[in-house]
Amino acid sequence: MVIIFILLVFTAGQFYLGIALSGRDQALQQLQQQVDELASLLAIERRTTEQLQSGNEALSSQLKSALDERDQLTGKLRDADALVSADKEKIELQLREIESLRRDLAALKSVRADLEAKVAALAQQQDAATALRDRSKELESKLASEAEKTLLAQKEIDARDIRLRELGTRADEAAKALTTEKEISRTARARVDELTSQIASLREQLSRIAAALDVSEAKVKEQQGQIVELGKRLNLALVNKVEELARYRSEFFGRLREILGDRPDIRIVGDRFVFQSEVLFAPGSAELGDAAKKQLAPVIAALKEISVKIPPEISWILRVDGHTDRRPISNAQFASNWELSTARAISVVRFAIDEGVPATRLAAAGFADKQPIDARNNEDAYSHNRRIELKLTER
Repeated sequence: MVIIFILLVFTAGQFYLGIALSGRDQALQQLQQQVDELASLLAIERRTTEQLQSGNEALSSQLKSALDERDQLTGKLRDADALVSADKEKIELQLREIESLRRDLAALKSVRADLEAKVAALAQQQDAATALRDRSKELESKLASEAEKTLLAQKEIDARDIRLRELGTRADEAAKALTTEKEISRTARARVDELTSQIASLREQLSRIAAALDVSEAKVKEQQGQIVELGKRLNLALVNKVEELARYRSEFFGRLREILGDRPDIRIVGDRFVFQSEVLFAPGSAELGDAAKKQLAPVIAALKEISVKIPPEISWILRVDGHTDRRPISNAQFASNWELSTARAISVVRFAIDEGVPATRLAAAGFADKQPIDARNNEDAYSHNRRIELKLTER
């Protein structure tokens, strides 16, 4: 009886010890699973950070384009300033020409005054010649009786007639010179009037250029304000679209949680829905079997249900990413893990199209083994890294 009692105690101890060891193994497995999920979350957060950096670079590029446009407008303003300076130089040159013409006109007026004085002197000489003719007539009457005196008087008269003719010729030449000077004076006045009109026109052009410069400066300031306002609106629109898409993504993933329940081989990590490859594909294959399609069908149905609610102005896509483990593959169908991961992503996209999802809302990408979520080199890490990720994102 004592031996039997001892055996019973020993058996009960072994039983309770086995239960304790089994509970410890389960706890270790749960801890390992949590560590794996944290590693996946870390990798996804890193990818999100890279995407945000890419968005910042795009915004920086847009800002640089706006600054380049501002520099171009500044260059145009400088060109306009140069044009105004050139017009000012041209106006100053024409003003100097007008001043020169005014001096020439003054000189011509002086010459005309001299010629008028000469004409007056010639008129006086003509009066003197008239008096001499009268005197010669008196002498002719007095010396009629004296032939010699008459001959001498006739010679004197002839000589005086020659002088008178010379004086008349000079008077005619002076009159012609006066007429020429008057014509020159009229031409100079016309030139002055023309230059005055040109100056008025240039002043009007200068006023228009100054007004255009004022308008350009106002446009530059207005465009700078518009650029700032557009940047604010763009940032606000991007934030609103991201928040709105995030809301639909959250609803989509919530719906998937309801449909699929708590499965270790199908899980939601961050903003991605992750299938382990073994759920959908046989090793080394990219063909979706009936069982795999049954696994994917609820996901596609949930996507179609949510996509109806997404406003058309949100440019969204479901991106399917294929990943493999680090072990190389090379066969007649796939030359490397690149081809295998891409073919698996394309198979999922084709199934979604067959189920009625528009092709414009789908994208397939293969990453081979280049983005692992478990860096270890064992079977568990290989299993975690072989996966299909679905991400509802912007196009």
